Amino acid sequence: MQITVAERRARLATRHLLAPSARVLTPEAVADTLVGLHATDAATVFLAVAARMDDPSPERLEQALYADVTLVRLLAMRRTMFVVGSELAAVVDSAAARPIAAKERKGLVAHLADGGGWDAAWLAAAERDVLAALTGSGPLTGAELGAAVPALREQVTVAVGKPYETRQAVASRVLRVLAAENRIRRDRPRGSWASSQFRWVPGEPLPALPAAEARAELVRRWLAGYGPGTEEDLKWWTGWTLGQVRAALTACAARSVTLDQGTGWVLPGDTGRTEPAAPYPALLPALDPTGMGWRQRDWYLPPEHTAELFDRTGNIGPSVWWDGRIVGGWAQRADGELVWRLLEDVGREAEAAVGAEAARLSAFIGEVRVTPRFRTPLERQLTSG
Repeated sequence: MQITVAERRARLATRHLLAPSARVLTPEAVADTLVGLHATDAATVFLAVAARMDDPSPERLEQALYADVTLVRLLAMRRTMFVVGSELAAVVDSAAARPIAAKERKGLVAHLADGGGWDAAWLAAAERDVLAALTGSGPLTGAELGAAVPALREQVTVAVGKPYETRQAVASRVLRVLAAENRIRRDRPRGSWASSQFRWVPGEPLPALPAAEARAELVRRWLAGYGPGTEEDLKWWTGWTLGQVRAALTACAARSVTLDQGTGWVLPGDTGRTEPAAPYPALLPALDPTGMGWRQRDWYLPPEHTAELFDRTGNIGPSVWWDGRIVGGWAQRADGELVWRLLEDVGREAEAAVGAEAARLSAFIGEVRVTPRFRTPLERQLTSG
């Protein structure tokens, strides 16, 4: 069975909620459908949701993240921060986050021993003090925690004997490990919804699931939203070994299909034709899960656009889509103006539709200023001139 490029693009309209007719009512529905939202940039979560909701508002997403906690931040696939729905959180945690948290803790203990002469017992005491401070006085910023917990102000020496030897505070790494283990969580930040200056509150550890079962369920969810995909796509997206990917594909009874480039995988019975949606625009943020969903991208990203829209480490910048493929990019200037540029001729009707979608996005952003953490050539060009 062959699945064409046209079919894969048609699936994006509904399975990634990009067509206006496919938009949903809640941020939780967006996160569940996309199997998580990239959250390295705080703004990405909000802008990815706004592109896919009928009536988006920052307040509704803040409610889900910080009050109801129906959306959960996890350091998960590829050691990247994701926001996932609370019902999927235990699956993602057991499939991807727990091994990463264990490596983070091991690395931190070694870091403390090499640079400061401290051991795991010292770290455990510092962590108890952090949790006590948050329980008694939270939510607190990292700086406020540093004032309350003396151990966080300690410094270690790194690159001993090297010309670039320096001293670093331990606070950020201690908090990172506690957060990776869900013992603390990020609460409402200082400033706007685009800020990454989070406050911290006590977390709630997630139930442990059998790792192999969790990996199979995560692959099943991924195939439902992103299939067809190749083994290389899944290995890249998850950060797992090829053996783990293949075992998970077998466990969820995935079926092989022929793609324009190589062999892909889908869930059983998922080879039917998708009815194309009416042509539609989408303005997606930097690190959006659609742009970052596959390792092999030629079917939705013309290779000649890659250098302008991605940075050197493979992070996508703000992108303009038309009917299931990337055709340009956008940015916000310092004065708040949202600007965009098409990299190919898509016709007047498409240009008008992109302009209307840009106006919708601009209304959502309002007075907030959004600068991607990983800046790309086109985004820099648009903001400078």
